[in-house]
Amino acid sequence: MFGWIKARILSASPLVGSGAESGGWQIGAIGGLLLLSSLATHAVAACDWPEWQQFKQNYISEQGRVIDPSSPKKITTSEGQSYGLFFALVANDRAAFDNILQWTQNNLAQGDLSARLPAWLWGRKDKNQEGKEEWGVLDTNSASDSDLWIAYSLMEAGRLWKVRSYQSLGVLLLQRIAREEVVHLPGFGVMLLPGRVGFAHPPVWTINPSYLPPQLMARMAHFHGPWAALHKNNQRLLLASSPKGFVPDWIDWRKGKGWEATPDKPNVSGYDAIRVYLWAGMMADEDPNKAVLIKQWQPMATITAELGYPPERVNVATGKATGYGNSGFSAALLPFLAGSQAQAVQRQRVKDNPLGDDAYYSYVLTLFGQGWDQQRYRFNLKGELLPHWDSSTCVSIATSH
Repeated sequence: MFGWIKARILSASPLVGSGAESGGWQIGAIGGLLLLSSLATHAVAACDWPEWQQFKQNYISEQGRVIDPSSPKKITTSEGQSYGLFFALVANDRAAFDNILQWTQNNLAQGDLSARLPAWLWGRKDKNQEGKEEWGVLDTNSASDSDLWIAYSLMEAGRLWKVRSYQSLGVLLLQRIAREEVVHLPGFGVMLLPGRVGFAHPPVWTINPSYLPPQLMARMAHFHGPWAALHKNNQRLLLASSPKGFVPDWIDWRKGKGWEATPDKPNVSGYDAIRVYLWAGMMADEDPNKAVLIKQWQPMATITAELGYPPERVNVATGKATGYGNSGFSAALLPFLAGSQAQAVQRQRVKDNPLGDDAYYSYVLTLFGQGWDQQRYRFNLKGELLPHWDSSTCVSIATSH
């Protein structure tokens, strides 16, 4: 766009002419170029993402480690690394993406994400016998939602940045997820376990509905393997697990009986499930599954509108709400509440309650929800990422200097 404006301004300036006329044309050309500069500056600001820059400053080391500073062990999770990759892609921040990827691969996957799933937890270990402080993997188990986000971000980075190695690594990781984290639930079909170990105790399997973002499932459905079936089964899971309009953090599948409450976290919809409403709100409008989910979960929208804030927890069996969801919860619901008065209320709440530098998870929810609300990215029907920087305005600025 700006290249076209610049060309029009310069073409309007004659190379020769009488003094007064020539001077007028020159002044006009200079004024036009100043206008061009102003427009470019405004668009650059629009393409910048201040909240991402702040997140990097507060939570990401120079080496690419996403740190949760609220933890005494200054932990890093595969979740944090996976979200960091996605946000770096949304921000068109190739340097940050590469740093986060390299740290993840070297420290959580023993140098090769194609050979093993990343460990989910890394941080400060207890001092050794010599009293020295050590850092490293604290739990070698995997977290399948993080693995999916890493695979997705790699494949989309490969597509958008035209880097084949990213795409190849993403596909290899996706194949490993299918081998190590996808199971067949008797009487239901294929489903994603939350991790490699600890969630399958036949005849009971424990599932986390927030681990399967529908748009990621739509993207994966085009690949060979269990993904097309998993995409369909995910919709079934989301609807069956929320008969009263609230999604649980965790739910069990029992052979011969079906879905039932997880004993140690019975009927709780809270810090995990808030993401399910976020994912649904960000689905492509033309996806028929979106309207079905939004309709089923209207009780969550209603209770948020009545309270003026999202509840911290809801009993999915009774609908009773407790606690006060923070501004991260409000940001997470912005896509879900799109077009309603409740959305405007939550948008203002996010603005009025800025997060500190020790609120990793809430900041992540804010980057997702507020970033979407600011139209920094969208997902299409196929689950592909549509970042704002891929628009003509941002691209023209990048190519006009």
